[in-house]
Amino acid sequence: MLIAAGADVLGARRRWLPGLVSAVLAAYPRAPFDRPRELGRWIAQSAELTAAAEQAAAAGRHLVLVRHALYEIPAAHGAGAAGERPASSGAEVLAREPASRRPRTPADLARLLGLDAGELDWFADLRGWNRLAPGTKLHHYRYEWRSRPGRVPRLLEVPGQRLMYLQRQLIAEVYTDLPVHPAAHGFVSGRSAITGAAVHAGSHVVIGMDLTTFFARVTRGQIHAGLCRQGWGEALVPILAGLGTHAVPPAVIRAMPPGGDPGERQALAAALRIPHLPQGAPTSPLLANLAMHRLDERLTGWANAVGARYTRYADDLTFSGDTRLAARSDAFIRGVEAIVTDSGQRINPRKTRVRPRGTSQRVTGIVVNEHPAMDRHAYDRLRAILHNCARTGPEAQNRDRHPHFRLHLLGRINWAIALTPERAPGLWRLWDAIEWTD
Repeated sequence: MLIAAGADVLGARRRWLPGLVSAVLAAYPRAPFDRPRELGRWIAQSAELTAAAEQAAAAGRHLVLVRHALYEIPAAHGAGAAGERPASSGAEVLAREPASRRPRTPADLARLLGLDAGELDWFADLRGWNRLAPGTKLHHYRYEWRSRPGRVPRLLEVPGQRLMYLQRQLIAEVYTDLPVHPAAHGFVSGRSAITGAAVHAGSHVVIGMDLTTFFARVTRGQIHAGLCRQGWGEALVPILAGLGTHAVPPAVIRAMPPGGDPGERQALAAALRIPHLPQGAPTSPLLANLAMHRLDERLTGWANAVGARYTRYADDLTFSGDTRLAARSDAFIRGVEAIVTDSGQRINPRKTRVRPRGTSQRVTGIVVNEHPAMDRHAYDRLRAILHNCARTGPEAQNRDRHPHFRLHLLGRINWAIALTPERAPGLWRLWDAIEWTD
């Protein structure tokens, strides 16, 4: 029946048509009635159709549709009528595809992840069964509430060992070409808190704003929309979004410890009840940048309107500019709040900071008055600790009882050097004078 339908569309039964039909049936054992565009793209990129188009072009002919088709044939296999584009080679078609190993069907994704179809459905959990499962053994995540004095508690949602492994596979083998807006500096290869802070160095005024309950407010629908914009297949998008999002069980939400005002607690509980990015999943930062791409575009445009600059490091928004921004900072902040609210996020008003020149201007904790640098008091404290470690021993200086105090100090030294490389010789001299017992 499919061969007959294809012959009807093409006006004749082509020799390559049975091979194409066999390939379609192998890729789609069940008819994708709800995914016609995906099927159309798959056929357009198939080896059988590509080879047929190349052979026809070599003979000076083109593939022509004589009857209405359900799917649009791309320009790569265009007809030869007047005004239509000539056929392209299969290599040119593939060159326009992303370089990542994109699976095309749920079966492809399952094979890539080493799962069968049932396991893939179980981990994607599109029907929300996991949220309502009794007990904890069937849950994909473990939960840990973190109390914060005077603030709403934070919930860590840590994937189980197998789901964590699957999410890391997605990062390494599937999500290799997701777009990242130039303003995003958090969780991006080649960018960091330092690169984000450097954008704002030497500014007349620096405005810092924070998003509250950032990951919990990135919904499955936003991830779904972001993946669709990147051309992922209609069958794969829900599964990929399901593997990266999660709804918290009611019992965990009821166990929320005290902290924060009632409105904030209610908003957090509402966000956790629906599928969202879990804080603790390795895929969450990457998918958050994907979902925030449109917000980053809008905030960049808003900043450009007054000659300002904008960067985002996870949930930290920073704007900087000259006297134009300083003169209308209140109106500018109201505009940012409106754009952020429209995106589904929310500004924490208690953390909005306007820092003019002459005050300590900071971006993600980094001083940027002239160039990115460590806060002077923090640097002096680090030197004092190193000096006292050499004088009285490291154990006496480990007042916060860090389990890995030596590595903790090394991290602080490397951070100070990354910000101000010329401080390296003095800090390493202090470090070399310490006698470690382990």
